[in-house]
Amino acid sequence: MSGLRHGALMDSVYRRQRHVYDLTRKYYLLGRDPMIRDLAPPPGGTVLEIGCGTGRNLIAVGRQWPDARLYGVDISQAMLDTAQVAVERVGLCGRVRLGRGDACDFDPQALFGQARFDRVFISYALSMIPDWQGALEQAARCVAPGGRLEVVDFGQQDRLPGVWRRALFGWLHAFHVTPRADLPQAIEAVASRIGATAHGRTLYRGYAVRGGLVRA
Repeated sequence: MSGLRHGALMDSVYRRQRHVYDLTRKYYLLGRDPMIRDLAPPPGGTVLEIGCGTGRNLIAVGRQWPDARLYGVDISQAMLDTAQVAVERVGLCGRVRLGRGDACDFDPQALFGQARFDRVFISYALSMIPDWQGALEQAARCVAPGGRLEVVDFGQQDRLPGVWRRALFGWLHAFHVTPRADLPQAIEAVASRIGATAHGRTLYRGYAVRGGLVRA
């Protein structure tokens, strides 16, 4: 699926949902806030979220790390419009810059005047991106030397009841969400190609997976 087609699809899916997205997703997008607490950017550092959606996570980062400079990219203009309103409402518009782009091939220098970032994170977005491996590669390219990429997304529910797994995966499919079974291996492969160190683990009995890399 092309970037333009995927952007149109995401706009159609979230044009109405965006207004209640954060209220509903807080009950099952588990592991986001612990990841944010672990970001620990350097003083005055830069943080990029790929697939920033409503801006909820960037606002949480801004509150947790008040001197960080924040950037968010998303393919859905509907979500970016919601994010801009949210950022302005909490008084962070001077610290947050948002841009529209395809997670697989956006140009951060053109969007933000910044090519590399101290922290890059992706929260429950790779499971919605058709070329998710391409998005992972692009995210790694955006990490500055000594910086980190952090990812959290749906796991394979491997230590949860089978009926739960089937019900969840069926429900997610209705929203064009596909948990990536080989996400940990993909992170390791990207890390190996760029000389970075990978890490990963499952959370909540396999409900979610968290991983990332540290760039030399």
